[in-house]
Amino acid sequence: MFQTMYLWLFLGIAHVSFAVEETLLNTKQETSDLKWTIYPKADAQWEEVSGLDEEGNSVRTYQICSLEGNQNNWLRTTFIPRRGASYIYVEIRFTIMECSFLQSSQGCKETFNLFYFEENSNVANDVYPAWMENPYVKVDTVAADYLLRKGSPGKFNTKTLKLGPLTKNGFYLAFQAHGTCMALLSVRVFFKKCPAVTVNFTHFEETVPHNLVEEAVGQCVPNAHLDTTVPRMFCGENGQWVDQVTSSCLCNEGYEPSEKNTMCRACPLKYFKAVSGSKSCQLCPPNSYSSSTGSRVCICRNGFFRASTDPPQAPCTTTPTAPRRIETQINDTSVILQWSEPLETGNRVDLGYNVICQRCMGSLGSCGSCEESVSYRPQQRGLTKGMVTIWGLSPYTTYSFEVQAVNGVSDQSPSAPQSQTVNITTNRNMPAPDFKIRPKEVTSRSMTLCWTAPSRPSYTILDYEVKYYEKDQGEAGALYVKTTENMVVHSDLKPGTVYMVQVRARTEAGYGSFSKSVAFSTEPEEHVMKDQQVMLIAGTVTFAILVVIVAIIVTIIFIRKHGSSKDPEYSDKHGQYLIGHGTKVYIDPFTYEDPNEAVREFAKEIDVSCVKIEEVIGAGEFGEVCRGRLKVPGKKENYVAIKTLKGGYTEKQRRDFLSEASIMGQFDHPNIIRLEGVITNSCPVMIITEYMENGALDSFLRLNDGQFTPIQLVGMLRGIASGMKYLSEMSYVHRDLAARNILVNSNLVCKVSDFGLSRFLEENSSDPTYTSSLGGKIPIRWTAPEAIAFRKFTSSSDVWSYGIVMWEVMSFGERPYWDMSNQDVINAIEQDYRLPPPPDCPTSLHQLMLDCWQKERNARPRFTQIVSALDKLIRNPASLKVVSREGGGPSHPLLDQRLPPFSSFSSVGEWLRAIKMGRYEESFVQAGFSNFDLVSQISTEDLLRIGVTLAGHQKKILASIQNMRVQMKNPHPGHF
Repeated sequence: MFQTMYLWLFLGIAHVSFAVEETLLNTKQETSDLKWTIYPKADAQWEEVSGLDEEGNSVRTYQICSLEGNQNNWLRTTFIPRRGASYIYVEIRFTIMECSFLQSSQGCKETFNLFYFEENSNVANDVYPAWMENPYVKVDTVAADYLLRKGSPGKFNTKTLKLGPLTKNGFYLAFQAHGTCMALLSVRVFFKKCPAVTVNFTHFEETVPHNLVEEAVGQCVPNAHLDTTVPRMFCGENGQWVDQVTSSCLCNEGYEPSEKNTMCRACPLKYFKAVSGSKSCQLCPPNSYSSSTGSRVCICRNGFFRASTDPPQAPCTTTPTAPRRIETQINDTSVILQWSEPLETGNRVDLGYNVICQRCMGSLGSCGSCEESVSYRPQQRGLTKGMVTIWGLSPYTTYSFEVQAVNGVSDQSPSAPQSQTVNITTNRNMPAPDFKIRPKEVTSRSMTLCWTAPSRPSYTILDYEVKYYEKDQGEAGALYVKTTENMVVHSDLKPGTVYMVQVRARTEAGYGSFSKSVAFSTEPEEHVMKDQQVMLIAGTVTFAILVVIVAIIVTIIFIRKHGSSKDPEYSDKHGQYLIGHGTKVYIDPFTYEDPNEAVREFAKEIDVSCVKIEEVIGAGEFGEVCRGRLKVPGKKENYVAIKTLKGGYTEKQRRDFLSEASIMGQFDHPNIIRLEGVITNSCPVMIITEYMENGALDSFLRLNDGQFTPIQLVGMLRGIASGMKYLSEMSYVHRDLAARNILVNSNLVCKVSDFGLSRFLEENSSDPTYTSSLGGKIPIRWTAPEAIAFRKFTSSSDVWSYGIVMWEVMSFGERPYWDMSNQDVINAIEQDYRLPPPPDCPTSLHQLMLDCWQKERNARPRFTQIVSALDKLIRNPASLKVVSREGGGPSHPLLDQRLPPFSSFSSVGEWLRAIKMGRYEESFVQAGFSNFDLVSQISTEDLLRIGVTLAGHQKKILASIQNMRVQMKNPHPGHF
């Protein structure tokens, strides 16, 4: 009977599964005895037999035909490791005889039971676990779909059952038959896995589900990168991916999607891709090519360029041809130049012009740069129209004007811009510089000079400019005085000193040239001559001191020549150290006869191949300011800031540009911006400094208003004071110390910057300036009174400026003196009025500010004392908790501009923008505070609900609201 039952198997159809499966047990592949455990052994009903499957392969099977329903017959497999799977599938192929065709059908059944038992190792034996339903776990009672009958074709049954979740290392399967006549043809135990898949440029490995849903982490395919977060997908316990990718990868620059988003392919030749993403590669724009596959950008062909502001997909362009048909219109010492557009603009729309002026000796003899007094309207460089007016030329002089045509790529071309040149000679009826200067009155401290005005009735002299300087000091320390009369009084001079004096006249056509220098000497002090004996003693002492000094100098020279006892700590090759102190003295680069020598002396020349410019981050007086990388051989690569000199510069502009490097190169301090070096042997000329990530201090504080504690702010101020202490000890006067000229790095370290440029402040600069009576532009709000009035810049005037910087820091970048005019500021300071403490400013810090603003410069603290005072505050943070009383008010009505009058505001938004809280305008409107009556009732809780969470912002808004309430109760004329 069993042979017949087994032969019927070959009429079945094999089960096909499309899942990715891993088999743990398959009896069809076993050729030897399975040796499963049978219970009971004494009267074993399960029998292991051999047979052939449908493919003719030998297989091992178990069969039983026990018709006694009261006897349980168990068959247990060997130990099966689960290999990390939590859910297991069991595929059983079997046959069962129909009970009605058996001789004894009493107690016959047509089902059997499947159980499993978990263990961490193979510990089962004949008695363990017990042969009963507990401790086994029942999977199911299995019934046949097809029953075997005599005389009918046989079919076998296939059942797939799931068990789990499993937690131990392995398990046993157990089959229980009681009253069943059946054959167990094959048993296959397996689990399902999610297949390896690539989707959206993300590859997921084959994944085994350890739970109902298993999270899988994907990896970007080659030449792709993550878009945002790590991509994930979920694998179900049935081996199917049950969710789409939660994030995806993007093809890198130079690579495009391919093979249905399963791989990133390199852009072919003549194509490029500048940005990452799903877009395809683009054909190279005109006048460019790609030199290899996978190009991010196409290279411009020879003679063609891209400007730094051009996108990568922009075509490469070239420089324009020369301007055409220059026409001149001369009017005494001014000239109007007009010209026509070039024939070729280089296929660009940013065409501009530069005008280069040269003054020639004789009839186009040797020519050099024009005088500093020459001015251009609207400007000298970057002209957008073909016309310029040039003023302030000298009479009787021949000039050569070169008009260059430039565009956005001219500074990248190795060739000079194409140009046209025109020569003109100024009219000869301007007053000649032949003034006869003579002394009218001379004392020990002053002199009154006068001169004869030229007799030129056809031209009116508007005023004169007088230049005077000490003969021993040279023109570097020259002072200038303007007067409408042909007479001037020079006061506050040194007794017994020779002064050189020159005069020039100004008409409607501009300034003429200076007259020849004339020497005048002030008288010696009278009381000095009274006591000849004292003078003799003083002379003797002086002579003795000079003898000692000469001896020291001779000794030093001898030591340097012989090199036997050279101490590098107290010397350099110029000997610019104070004898006996070891402190280096600042050397003004403008005192060098050849300014290039100062650059070579103090600045390191860097090869242009070591510098890579990445992006433009600003604009300076002479050109662009960029961020880039510096890689010097033997050192690690660093970010640097790069100042460039625009093309078409004059020699004077180049000298002025590089003077900052000559100054910076002399400094070495953690709170002074560090010079890395210069590039002067190629174009453009560059100054390389360390890169300060957070930029200028004033804008950084405004951006982070209220987000720093007082101790953090004091730490910033201490760094600035330390840097200024170093400069003052080197005898360097900064002259333009302000928060805008302090740079901040990523560690909040503040460093003093902007050296040497304050002397070249422009009229259209965003920084407020004022023309003093002695000439020149100075930033009034930061400058000491004596520097405004008499141009006396000293370390003490830098201390005054430092006090203003303290006020800027403690007010988080507020503008000093708010919207007051420069003249109002000067008047207020002359009347001894000073800035009030910023909100929540510690009393000790405001007192230090007031000390810095002493009218007498000798009464101001030195930077050494300021550093010491700030160190004490840092060591005693409790002292910073004593704050100036709220609403104490400023010391003068002119300064009471911290909170503007509300009558000037037409809306709540305008008020918020005025107090620099415009970021909350939309939040106020959404919260319903649309008019001043509602705003005046706002509390701290209301501000939190609106979204104002920063304590500093809350205090600023509430202080302004308190001022609003006061104005509502006591309105001034015109208020509301």
